[in-house]
Amino acid sequence: MSILKNIFDKIFHRNDSNTSTTQSTSTQQNNTTTTPSSPAAATQSTPTSGNTAIADVDVEKILNDLAKKSGQPLNWRTSIVDLLKLLEIDSSLQARKQLAHELNFSGDTNDSASMNIWLHKQVMNSLAANGGKVPPELKD
Repeated sequence: MSILKNIFDKIFHRNDSNTSTTQSTSTQQNNTTTTPSSPAAATQSTPTSGNTAIADVDVEKILNDLAKKSGQPLNWRTSIVDLLKLLEIDSSLQARKQLAHELNFSGDTNDSASMNIWLHKQVMNSLAANGGKVPPELKD
């Protein structure tokens, strides 16, 4: 499974249980959520067609709520490692290299500091490009 898709699923579908059954069923019948088919498309396309529910996802609120519940001092606002940990996704160097590959990172994956900064920005940009409300300071 794509790491970016896993991130999208953890954020965009987190509130599925909080919506009414009718709305959830209607959304599932009318729209199929998919992640972009190519890494380049991840920041350029919308994963759903006509689904306004995703556009209403407040990424900051979801992540802040998760951070409060985690009991750990995770800084998801600046750290890709902490963001992945918060979402309970593998945050190992190998997983981050895979995410970098998915997002077409052209730098040196052995320079993990630069790669991590780039990954965090790209993930935030991808969330915003796909309908999530992301604070402006977290995007390019």
